[in-house]
Amino acid sequence: MPAIAMGPAAALLLTVLAVFAWIGVHARASGGSLDDYLTARDSQGATALALSFLASGAGAWILFAPPEVGAFVGPLGVAGYAIGGAAPFLAFAWIGPRIRRVVPHGHGLTSFLRHRFGRTFHVYVIALSVLYMLTFVTAELTAAGSVTALLSGIPDWIVVTLVAAATLLYTAWGGLRASLRTDCWQAVLLVGLLLGAAFVASAALPEASSAAPVAVSGGLGAAVTLVIAVTTANLFHQGYWQRVWSAESHGALRRGAVAGAAISAIVIAVTGVLGMVAAHAGLPLGDPPAPLFALFDGGPSWLAPLVLVLAITLVASSVDTLENGLTALVGTEHPALSLGRARWLTVLLMIPAVAVAFEGYSVLRILLIADLLCTTAVVPALAGLWGRLGGRGALVAAVAGVVGAFAGALWQQGSLLAATFPGDTPTAGPFVGALAASALIVAVAAALRGDRVDPVAAGNAVPVLDRGA
Repeated sequence: MPAIAMGPAAALLLTVLAVFAWIGVHARASGGSLDDYLTARDSQGATALALSFLASGAGAWILFAPPEVGAFVGPLGVAGYAIGGAAPFLAFAWIGPRIRRVVPHGHGLTSFLRHRFGRTFHVYVIALSVLYMLTFVTAELTAAGSVTALLSGIPDWIVVTLVAAATLLYTAWGGLRASLRTDCWQAVLLVGLLLGAAFVASAALPEASSAAPVAVSGGLGAAVTLVIAVTTANLFHQGYWQRVWSAESHGALRRGAVAGAAISAIVIAVTGVLGMVAAHAGLPLGDPPAPLFALFDGGPSWLAPLVLVLAITLVASSVDTLENGLTALVGTEHPALSLGRARWLTVLLMIPAVAVAFEGYSVLRILLIADLLCTTAVVPALAGLWGRLGGRGALVAAVAGVVGAFAGALWQQGSLLAATFPGDTPTAGPFVGALAASALIVAVAAALRGDRVDPVAAGNAVPVLDRGA
């Protein structure tokens, strides 16, 4: 798969981004309320939600992480990634209708937690969500630059700037509706492009290499780790919570989330299996490993533009969701925020992410740490939807989750530093320890509490966002 010349590659990149921007800008609602800008409340059917969940979650990481896990861990690792990619949407199918009933005017999990558990726990969850989402968007922009540099001669900083600018153009203007509209097109496009590229590359595989296959091993621990990490972190993804209130009904949310989970699992499994195919064929996987691109290298020259469009589609579909989510996360802390200021807030929040993406750092370790921190608080946060846990118990449970993470690292690898994942290696101990410790405290605190808290009262206290022009 020869590289694309800089001129044609730049023209293709600009064309794809311009099409997405055009679709997004023309999706703007006729009304001018902040509530519609951030939630598109009660407007989306099951099909639109399914496609949106798929496009929002399937970033450029699926071109790298699942194939690498498939190549070096094997089928269990791929299964773990596929289940981990689907599990957050299944969680939203289960929890989403509940929180819609408890918080009828809601716009995110964090605003509810402020009224349910108090300011301290709320600030902790806000910090976790911002850390996770900023790291995620940085990783996606970095991946966009890396993939384009791999396929063409365009400098990565130019790609980062163009992708950030194009997605900001339509998300800052059209809000959540713009992201939802582009998601539908991007989801269909990415599935078609991925399956087409995989078919073409696999058909050329017998001529690609005759080297000895890479040995793979079963990885139950890796599978468990990936399921926990991906699921818990995405429950702090404000972009997904926005889609909970955008659903036209509880049933549409359930059907859309389940369908999105199924399609996401299939897409992740396909890329993971392709990594296994590349390893089994003995292809040179590169350093750092990129099994999927090693497989694509055996394809025809016209495959490179296909892969470039696929990569840009994946990045844009996840970045616009993260941009919207960050704005909603910070903006809903100030219910009187004007629509114009919300648009500028979208732009300002992207500046640090773009600046870090310019440097081309590997953010895998930061992502793992952010995932682990989210795991420390996910059990008490979700327990707030029911009535037995108080604010003090939630805070103690989150602290216990941090202690459990270090204890799990010490138990599994004999080192407290293992909880910070040196060598970018995910291990199950810290995640299991965080979940177990926080869940234990939640259970004890709920059992010791004599009275029952009404979560609906906290939900009704969440302020209604500006609905005027």
